[in-house]
Amino acid sequence: MADNEVFDVVIVGGGPAGLTAGIYCQRAALRTVLFEKGLLGGQIAISKDVENYPGVEGITGFDLAEKMLGHARHFGLNVVQQEVAEVVAGPALHSVKLADGRVLRTVALILAAGGSVRKLGIPGEGEYLGLGVSYCATCDGFFFRGKTVVAVGGGDTAVEEALYLSRLVKKVYLVHRGNTLRASKLLQGRLMSEPSIEIFWDTVITEIKGSDSSVESVSFENTRTRQKGELATDGVFIFIGYSPNNQLIPSGVRMNEQGFVITDEKCATNVPGIFAIGDIRQKFASQIVIAAADGCIAALAAAHYVEEHKAKGL
Repeated sequence: MADNEVFDVVIVGGGPAGLTAGIYCQRAALRTVLFEKGLLGGQIAISKDVENYPGVEGITGFDLAEKMLGHARHFGLNVVQQEVAEVVAGPALHSVKLADGRVLRTVALILAAGGSVRKLGIPGEGEYLGLGVSYCATCDGFFFRGKTVVAVGGGDTAVEEALYLSRLVKKVYLVHRGNTLRASKLLQGRLMSEPSIEIFWDTVITEIKGSDSSVESVSFENTRTRQKGELATDGVFIFIGYSPNNQLIPSGVRMNEQGFVITDEKCATNVPGIFAIGDIRQKFASQIVIAAADGCIAALAAAHYVEEHKAKGL
């Protein structure tokens, strides 16, 4: 790629959303390049098992990511493992500056940088990721049917996920560092009426322990009394927040208070020619199938935008 080279579409992010967008852009015969600075496949590449992707009854996250990447490359998608340093919106073409100093131009820009779960930052959290530690009850709750789990958090997501888990597991211990929940009153009412959920107030998890292959217990401390203890559990679900990777969102693109990009039904932002897909955009839920759908929608919309752009002779 040469400096100032012009593309029909540049995709930033190589997770399910970005790779799907790449597949559809290639099928639309658009000159496309996808940039990913990290692991191709995104967060699913480090997921142990995926059982809720339509048509695939059971597959590891890594294998699903590899299949998506292979599918995109099968259609000729140019996938470059390079960091994008800056994105600047333009009146006709948008600029994408790479970490190596090169600047590319593009008619349409699809932002698929994803997001990052907030972590506890305690011993065992990283070690047992995929072996009992999870950040998504919808994704992984199925694997803990009839077992005991710990859920961490006190907001709407934590309570919703604890309630979801309660329909699958034998027992849920909800651990919250405060003495009141931040969740809505409606959700709190449902939580309090669920007999399989027990709340640990004013409590933080200090360590996750286990064997070579699974979580076995957590250490905790009461923030008010400083009393310490250990709780046997088969899994730990952490719901303390989610942050969009919005560092590259160009000036002028609208975001909500949490930093997620606001789009329309075409995944288009308020800036013409710029689309946001996957976990970076504001939406109801975050799932692999939804991210893939976003990629499809944005690519089809981008193709239409590029056609209009060329028709105007810009």
